[in-house]
Amino acid sequence: MNWLTKLLPRSPKISAPEKKPDIAPPVNSNIPTCSEPVSTEHKKLPLTILKGLAPLRDMDDAYVEQLAHMTLRYTQGSVIFRLGQKINSVFYLLEGSVELQPDSDNHYTLSAESSLANLPLNSGKICGATAIAATDISILAISGEFISRWSNKSLQQSASVELIDIELPEQIANNRFFTSFSASYRDNKLSLPSLPNVAIKLKEALEKDLGISEVVRIIGVDTSIVAKLIQLANSPLYSPISPITNCHAAVTRLGLDQTRKLVMGVSLKQLFQCQNPQLMEKMQTLWKTSLYVSSLCFVLAQESGTVNPEDALLAGLITDIGTIPILHFAEQNPNEYPNLDILESAIPLLSPSVGSLVLHTLGFTSELAAIPRYAEDWFCESDSDQLNLADIVILAKLHSYFGTNRAKEIPYMNSIPAYVKLKNSKLTPDFSLDILHKAKHRINAAMNFLS
Repeated sequence: MNWLTKLLPRSPKISAPEKKPDIAPPVNSNIPTCSEPVSTEHKKLPLTILKGLAPLRDMDDAYVEQLAHMTLRYTQGSVIFRLGQKINSVFYLLEGSVELQPDSDNHYTLSAESSLANLPLNSGKICGATAIAATDISILAISGEFISRWSNKSLQQSASVELIDIELPEQIANNRFFTSFSASYRDNKLSLPSLPNVAIKLKEALEKDLGISEVVRIIGVDTSIVAKLIQLANSPLYSPISPITNCHAAVTRLGLDQTRKLVMGVSLKQLFQCQNPQLMEKMQTLWKTSLYVSSLCFVLAQESGTVNPEDALLAGLITDIGTIPILHFAEQNPNEYPNLDILESAIPLLSPSVGSLVLHTLGFTSELAAIPRYAEDWFCESDSDQLNLADIVILAKLHSYFGTNRAKEIPYMNSIPAYVKLKNSKLTPDFSLDILHKAKHRINAAMNFLS
């Protein structure tokens, strides 16, 4: 395992379970019957094999060793589980090939030789696809109880704003940059960004329940924000009937709370700054990526009807905000930070915890402050049956990696818990959400507003 993968746990360690739950075949009276396995083997697999699977690889060894699991064998053409089926096991492909059908129009085949075979075929309470054996196959079935424990621990950790120690692996324990950064983080001495004055004053004004006139006065000192609010109020995002020409009318149309969140979103751009040209290039790339994720979040929230779109817009912008202090630290310590490739590889491991610290310091709500830790926790499943803010961010973040090098290591969208909460959605042949393809003009409008 690359030493960088051990730099900082991206996901919580889970303690050993009190008991072993039973593994039962999928049961749902409303779904057609699945095929019976031709054989079932209860022999425990070596820990090394189990720890090669996501998210088991990030869980405590003692817990993983005690997980109830068995190996199932199916013949070609067998149905392992069906779309919409309630299930209490998590399946991994050990041998052969499986065809997965997210809906009647689309399908894809996964081979045990694929780099994605270490990811689960399903991970939520409800299956997001039908799985059919394309060849004779072997399936590892593990009690779904571990997904619940994983999710509960993730929820608890994301709700906490306490600093955690960064235990540097032996390979870089003497690296001055990582040692200095971990010490500064642990001692709460990192240089954290601050919000622009207009965002701070607007937040204070709304906390005092001041009216539209005072809000307009505060925003009016920044003509660029005024222009963007008017632009947004007239954009396809809000389906305007008549044009808006002034700030007061724009705030009236958008609403006070929505205006505050939108001004906050625009103001965040000012935080993505560095003097070092190479690091500034990273900042600009980070901002562009955040723009795209934010726009996807906005449209998904509009489509879902269960999440405030302005909340989702802001949540998308802050998913990687923890990268800012890391790049600033590198800029302040030019003689210590490693080459850019190593630094960039370490950022995803450090950014979630640092991001939550940044947002807590800036006064964001606990729900938003937890977003950096949720954003790439693909297998986290909330208790709600409806899409929530974290689900929206996870879906948007996953979608943003389609067509990039990261696509080779992320799970198929229909295999994650957040996906099955989407209503009337399906995957196109390139595994992109249909509703987002139909909303390109709204995505572009959101990106133009923020950029």
